[in-house]
Parts: sequence; structure tokens; C-alpha cells
Amino acid sequence: MTDLRQALDDYLRLRRSLGHQMAEAAYLLPDFVSFMDNGGEHTVTVAAALDWMKTRGPEVVTTVSPRRITAVRGFARYLSGIDPATEVPPLGLVPYNRRRGQVFLYSDADIAAIMAAAKETIPQPLRAATYHTLIGLLAASGLRIGEAIKLDRDDIDWTEGVLHIRESKFGKSRLVPLQDSAANALREYGTLRERLMPRPKNPAFFISLTAKRLIYACVHPVFRALVDTAGVGLDAPHRPRLHELRHTFAVRTLLHWYRAEDNVQARIPSLSTYMDTANRPAPTGTCRRPRNCSLWPPPAARAS
Repeated sequence: MTDLRQALDDYLRLRRSLGHQMAEAAYLLPDFVSFMDNGGEHTVTVAAALDWMKTRGPEVVTTVSPRRITAVRGFARYLSGIDPATEVPPLGLVPYNRRRGQVFLYSDADIAAIMAAAKETIPQPLRAATYHTLIGLLAASGLRIGEAIKLDRDDIDWTEGVLHIRESKFGKSRLVPLQDSAANALREYGTLRERLMPRPKNPAFFISLTAKRLIYACVHPVFRALVDTAGVGLDAPHRPRLHELRHTFAVRTLLHWYRAEDNVQARIPSLSTYMDTANRPAPTGTCRRPRNCSLWPPPAARAS
């Protein structure tokens, strides 16, 4: 093992011990170290980092190129305490102005149509109820899809109507209160699931027809098929996406606060805590049951 490779192992171990996931760095940096070893380089320099980026990326600068340099920058900062000759790539060395695409915001009628399509077009009763309830929960709570399919049956406090979200995107756990209507919908699904598939060994709340936990690779194409069946977003610049239910929840919450003439700036931290949108220390306890918890089902679905 070369000195650089040993240093990389130590660097990743240190950062992970401090709570960083380091998923992208762990994927990119071994290739950078191999590039340095193959070139007989023992000290990280700006020129070496740029050469590696150019040989591993296209001629046109993309989002990958700045991420490569960012990964090297963190590693170089660590190495500079060991080898004073180390050069740390400066910020802005590989500029890239990322342009975010337009986000599709679902209307109440859109959500109602997709939920109805799940009930009407999926022939298996349990599978139909699973997707109907899952989509409704995402729309009513703003959960990430990964958080929803990771829910276990024991993660729901039926008395308080609170979900226990474990190890979310930033490695934290939080409590998410629901409106009574959303909790009742989950309870109805649980009753149906127990009747059609009594107490499966898998602890997951949402289960597939094989009594296993849902996986995103299967949920995503089903959702897209339901969107197409419901005719949602036909005039949109792109096909509506699953994670945009979460964006819709956030936007509708803010609009509700503005229309209610609340102090929106003062309330934004509560929305951030509720949705876990910031990588910061987890709050103690739970956020109070705020008005940003949507009713179930959406108003258009209740009207229909």
C-alpha cells in the first residue's frame, strides 16, 4: 500500500468518525490516488488534480468536474498537515453555474387523480392500496420517498399520530406529527394489509405482494405509469417526478402561511425541522403539530 493510499484510508476513517458519510469522496478519491501512483506522483498538487479531472471527464465542464475537484480539495487539506508541499486546489478553480430545472408543482386535482389511478388500474387489492396510501402520505407529509418506504410498523405512534423517521438523509432521526385524517388513512391501510397478508415477517409498514419492503427501483416506474394514466403534467416541460411531491408540500405550506399573514420568516425553521432540509444537529423532542401538515386526502380528492 502506497503512502497516499494509506493516507486516504486514514482520511476517510477520520471524516466518517466525525459523522460525514463521504459516499462521493470514497468513490472518487481511490481513482485519484491510483492516477497519482501510476504517474509516480507522491504529493498532491493543483496541476495533478486538474490532469486527473481532464483524463476522467469530458472536454465540456459538467457538474462532475467541480465535484472531483471538491473531493480532492478536502483530501488535500488533510494532507497539508502531513506534507507541507501539498497544494490545496482553491475554490472556484473549476467554476460551474448549475442551472436548476423547473419544478413541477402538483395541484390537488393532480394528486387526487394519481391516487385514484392507483385504486382503479392496479388489479391486486393490496398493491393498489399500498400505492394509493404511499402517494397520499408523501403528499400530506412531505416525506422523502426513502423515508416512507423505510417506515416500520412499530415506527407509528397511533395514539399521538406521530411517525418516527429513523436515520434519514443526513443520518438523523426525527418525529413527524400528522393530521388525524392522515393517521386514519394509514390505520385503514394497516387494517387492510393485516387482513390480506396477516403479520408478515418483514417489519415494513408498506409491503409488496411478496411480503417484502418496497424498493425505490420498483416504486418509481409504478408512479410514472400512474402519472401517465392520470394524464397529469401533459403540458409540463418534463414528466412529473416522484420527489416533486415533497417540493409541492413545501411550496403549499409557505403559500398557506403567506395567505394567513403569518410571520413566515419566523416559521421557516419549523418547516425545515419538519422536513429535515438542513444538515444540522437534530432537534430534541418533536416539532409541534403545525398547520404545514396537510389534510388527507387533498381537498380535491375529498370533493370527488
